Amino acid sequence: MKRRLFLQIPLLGAALVATNQLYAGDHLGKTHAKERPKKGFKVSAGKDRFQKELNIMGGQFNRIVSSEDTNGDLLIYHTVRQEKGGPALHLHHEQDEWFYVISGEFIVKVGEDTFTLKPGDSAFAPRTIPHAFAKINEDEGQVLVLFQPAGSMEDFFEQMSKLGTNIPKDQERVLKNLWETHGMQVVGPPLKF
Repeated sequence: MKRRLFLQIPLLGAALVATNQLYAGDHLGKTHAKERPKKGFKVSAGKDRFQKELNIMGGQFNRIVSSEDTNGDLLIYHTVRQEKGGPALHLHHEQDEWFYVISGEFIVKVGEDTFTLKPGDSAFAPRTIPHAFAKINEDEGQVLVLFQPAGSMEDFFEQMSKLGTNIPKDQERVLKNLWETHGMQVVGPPLKF
C-alpha cells in the first residue's frame, strides 16, 4: 500500500464519523427524533402548506416549507403584504434569515447597512445581527422569507396570527415577551421610510 493512501484512509474514516455525528445532531447534544420525509410535495400558489390562514402585521403568511418537513433545519414563508411597514428591529439568536422579493419594493436593514429591494433582489441577515424590513410601495408586495434553522419560528408566527392582522403600535414594547420566548430580541423600532 502506498504511504500516501495509507495516511488518507484514517482521515477519510474520521471525516465519515464526524459527518455521521453531525447529521445525528451529536454536535448539538441532540438527535433527530424522526426520519426526513421520503416524498416530495406541492404547495399551490397562494396556499399554505397546511391550509391555514396566517394573517400577521399587514400580511398573509403562507408556509411553503414547514419545519416539520425538514426536522427543523429550514422554514420558508411566502408573505403577501398589503400594508406598508414591517417588524421592529430585532435579532435572532439561533436563525439566519433570508428575504427574496417577488413583487413590490422593500427596504431591509441588516446591521449598519440598508438595502432597497425590488423584484428579484434578496438580502441575507445572519443570526445575532439586528435587522428589520418594511414594504414601502403603495401596491401589494410579496416576499419569500427563509429561516435556517427553523427553531421555534413556526410557532412564533402561529402566536402572532392570534394577535390580529394590524401592525401593533409600539410593537417593540407590546410584543417583547413573545419575541423573547421564541429566541429573538427586539433592539429598536420598525424602520422609518
